[in-house]
Parts: sequence; structure tokens; C-alpha cells
Amino acid sequence: MRIVAKTASRRRFIRRGMELGGGLLAVPALAQTPDAGPVNDTLRTIHSLRTIHGDFSDKQVPDREVKAILGASIRAASASNMQSYSIIVVRDAATMQKLTGYRGSCLLLYCADYNRTIDTAKLMGYEFHADNMEAFITASTNTMLAAQTAVIAARSLGIDSLLTNGIHRGDMERIWTLLDLPQTACYPLIALILGYPRTEPDHKKGRLSGPGVIHNEKYHRLSQEELGKIILLCDDKAMQLNQSEGFEKKGYKHYLDWFYKEWAGRGRTTGETPMFKRLKKSGFVDLAG
Repeated sequence: MRIVAKTASRRRFIRRGMELGGGLLAVPALAQTPDAGPVNDTLRTIHSLRTIHGDFSDKQVPDREVKAILGASIRAASASNMQSYSIIVVRDAATMQKLTGYRGSCLLLYCADYNRTIDTAKLMGYEFHADNMEAFITASTNTMLAAQTAVIAARSLGIDSLLTNGIHRGDMERIWTLLDLPQTACYPLIALILGYPRTEPDHKKGRLSGPGVIHNEKYHRLSQEELGKIILLCDDKAMQLNQSEGFEKKGYKHYLDWFYKEWAGRGRTTGETPMFKRLKKSGFVDLAG
């Protein structure tokens, strides 16, 4: 389908989407609070979330506030209340750099981890097995819920953050070496860097909201027309949905041309990836037929 990007029609579509409420396709990055519905301090905090891409100042987050963030983080929902994760607190800037390529005041490494449960079972004369994908997905869910809760808690204290999967790039074995992680039943999922921005970001990323993201009663596969509107929304600078500034200067008609041709295909390999090999080594991949 050929899409003709016309600024005027795009703006009309965006305004119309806002008027429709439930049919809204994107929430502008400029909005600090929800456009409609109840508003309270918790919702304001959530809608004020933004990512600081490594541009943190030298100002340190006090230990007291890090402890408060950790205290909130562990209150996140957890399957069977197992808290199948570990959180490694790193203050050393050089170690942060080696782990993620970024530096901040503090890094919290969130790992899917069953070693505490396995060791407790052994002490009591039992066996506990976490050697399959179901166990990994359960632990991953618990871990990510805790990490996102930490992000919200930090922002409520005026502390910004960066969630990064940079730990998965390069030689992943460095994570185990630097932090003495257990070789099995433990896998680093996400790193959360905390700090204060050196300069205030000039914008906040928008979010898609509506068809294709929120489905009422049953899953709705988007039509070509609806997909076309998303393509135009991703082009619109007011929405701040894209990751690449100046994609037009790179010769692309649409932001998603750049995304699919350059970004999405980077690092693709054939055969087993380093991540898959490490998952097997950690014992989370069940290869039984």
C-alpha cells in the first residue's frame, strides 16, 4: 500500500484520534498527565517517566533513597511470593561502564535467580528444580515487575533512570566474572541505572495507545488503513515515537523504513546466539523432546 505523508491530513488524524478517546492511537510525548480520567500523585509520577540515555550528572543518589527504591521494588507482584530474582547493587562507575556501557550514580542489576530457593530446599532435605523454560519465564516476569516498580519509585523521589539490556551485548561472560554470579539458575535480565540528568531532556517519548496495543474483548489484527496511520504517527515529530532523529536525511521516506532496514536487522546471526548458549549453560533451556 502506498502511503502519502501529508502534514495537514496527519494533524487532522491526530486531532480526531484525541477527540475519539478510546480510539486514540498515540499519546503525545508533551502530555505530563493523562488527557482524561482520574489524576493523582501516582498517575502523575507514571506519566512523568522518561529515560536518561547515559547523560547523568556526578550528583550521587543517597544510600537512604536507594534503600527506599529497593524496598518498593521488592513489593512488586511475584508468583507464589517466591521473589525468584536477585538484585545486585553496583556503585563503582568503572564496573557500570563494563557492564552496560553507561555510568550513573548507582546500578541495579536484576537477575532471574532460583539459587536462594534451591539452596534452602537442599538445606531442608528437598530438591527444587528450575531447569526449564517455564521456570525461566516465571522468574523473568517476577524480575521485570520488580525492576519497573523500582523505576516508578525512583521517579517519585525525583531520581531518573535508564533501563538497559546492554548487559546482553558483547561477551556476556563478563557479567558472571565481574559480579561472581552463580553459573546455573541465574540469568541477568536488565540493568537499571539511577541518577540525575546532567541536562533536562528536550522531549519525552510518546506512546502508541489504542488499536494494535489495546484490544477490547478479542484480539484485533490491524487493517492496512490502521497500519498506515501508525506509520504516519511514527513519522510525526510531535509524537516523539521514533528512535532515529533525521531519518529523512538518511534517505528514508518513513521512520519505520529506517527501523526495519537498519535497526531491526542489526546483530542477526544464524545458529545459536550467545544469549541462547548462555541460557543453556544457566540451565533454563529444556531440550527434552
